[in-house]
Amino acid sequence: MTPRVLPAGERALLLEFDDLDEVLAHYAALAALDLPDLVDVVPAARTILVTVRSPEALPRVRAEVTALRPDPADQRPDAEIELEVRYDGPDLPEVATALGLSVESLVRRHTEETWTVAFCGFAPGFAYLTGARFPWSVPRLADPRPRVPAGAVGLAGGFSGVYPHSSPGGWRIVGHIEAELFRLDRRPPALLTPGTRVRFRDAARAAR
Repeated sequence: MTPRVLPAGERALLLEFDDLDEVLAHYAALAALDLPDLVDVVPAARTILVTVRSPEALPRVRAEVTALRPDPADQRPDAEIELEVRYDGPDLPEVATALGLSVESLVRRHTEETWTVAFCGFAPGFAYLTGARFPWSVPRLADPRPRVPAGAVGLAGGFSGVYPHSSPGGWRIVGHIEAELFRLDRRPPALLTPGTRVRFRDAARAAR
């Protein structure tokens, strides 16, 4: 599992991988490295951007990065967050029907899954969550909504996600949460960071 290493300016490298599992394994290994020259490590679906302090540090960091041989099976996120969801999204019935499930079954599958933050993007605090036991790919809306409210829980492709702020969006909305996902006065500002495990809890079931 050796990534393709590409230059990305004078102080950065772009690592390219074959799949998301390789990205997560390398991200965890890079985050564990104690390298004073390393400034930032930013994962995406099949890449990791590694930024260093100076152009002179780039060869040293490149050597460390290419020497890594992490095993995806050995990577275990050490943080887990539970989010309480009201499954009242406007797209919930349509998504359930498209997947051949009842609404109750879709909610159950969504809450039984242990999701992992694969990477962040689109908006500050927005995390792309993957689930090994959630096998479906949910199509995005043909016409994105001009406004999706903060806290909306969505599905798109093989990902689940929560909108941290009100914004346009094309994900299928199945519910909402009350928790704040992004606050500038919090360290780190984003509640969900790469590698974090996420469990969704059905608020209606909890209230029974």
